[in-house]
Amino acid sequence: MSKLSPFHLAIPVHNLTECRNFYTNVLKFEEGRSSDHWVDYNFFGHQMVIHYKPKSEDDIHTNSVDGKDVPVPHFGVVLPWDSFEEFADMLKSKQIQFIIEPYIRFEGQVGEQATMFFKDPSGNALEFKAFKDMSQLFAK
Repeated sequence: MSKLSPFHLAIPVHNLTECRNFYTNVLKFEEGRSSDHWVDYNFFGHQMVIHYKPKSEDDIHTNSVDGKDVPVPHFGVVLPWDSFEEFADMLKSKQIQFIIEPYIRFEGQVGEQATMFFKDPSGNALEFKAFKDMSQLFAK
């Protein structure tokens, strides 16, 4: 496939009001259509929808990556290198509690990337990353 298409992502949230505030006012995502059970967002050119779902007591699972406990499941997006630092600074200014603070993963190796993890108010783990060299995105 040569042309990238926008993807659709549906995220369960147990408090629609709190998560709507988080995605709209903290992360500054543009809101689209909505109802009393869901809200559409522009997620860096992709469609992300938060959907109400009653709270679950499922355990959080992690996998070790580069010596850090990466939460599974998680979702996110690959940002341009310069945008990553700006986004991280904005999150820090809003006192976001990071699961994994912004740092450079696999430094000096194939797949070197900037990454950070944090949760939304419903406990969904988000990862934002960036590559100085985008050709490294799928490098082995």
